[in-house]
Amino acid sequence: MSRAALLVLADGRFPAGGHAHSGGAEEAVKAGRITGPADLEDFCRGRLHTAGLVAASLAAAAALGVPARELDAAADARTPSPALRAAARKLGRQLTRAARATWPSDELDALAREFPKGAHQPVVLGLAARAAGLGAEDAAHCAAYESVSGAATATVRLLSLDPFAATGVLARLAPEVDLVADAAVEAAGRVRGEGCGALPAAGAPVLEIGAEVHAGWAVRLFAS
Repeated sequence: MSRAALLVLADGRFPAGGHAHSGGAEEAVKAGRITGPADLEDFCRGRLHTAGLVAASLAAAAALGVPARELDAAADARTPSPALRAAARKLGRQLTRAARATWPSDELDALAREFPKGAHQPVVLGLAARAAGLGAEDAAHCAAYESVSGAATATVRLLSLDPFAATGVLARLAPEVDLVADAAVEAAGRVRGEGCGALPAAGAPVLEIGAEVHAGWAVRLFAS
């Protein structure tokens, strides 16, 4: 295992397309739900314990070798919004391209053939972590952190928010990111015996509704 590989995978500069997505923050800013650091922290905390937990568990299960097709179907079932499903697959396709170039792998090649339009991003993330020699804990931490870091970074651009304040939000959430990652790994470990129903299905209706509203905008800064 190379922890340096985890830094590469989690780096915001890794060319996986995440910089073009706000994690729902753009719609939340326009709706007035995020106006400053305190609102951003509340938004990110809610994202972490819902969408973040689901993503982390899917990534951990993929890193453990649970078949991608089963996990992709589980991700679909946990993503009611068509706009979010489309965004997840677009990100998954881009991450597959980046991961195959960085860590060549038969499993990633097979994933690209099976899902030419992209599998859900957390599933790809888990397989990318596996290809990089990382474990389920690493994949879960990466997914959980991504669930909040994208929104924080986007809000800096959307609100001209002080980047120090946005980074402070992420630092304060760090212990909760660890807890969510641990819960995700525990759930992923039960999939072999219990099936994908063992994975969390925490819902975030405001995120889902916001994604559909955002998808209908004629002009937007971020893709989702």
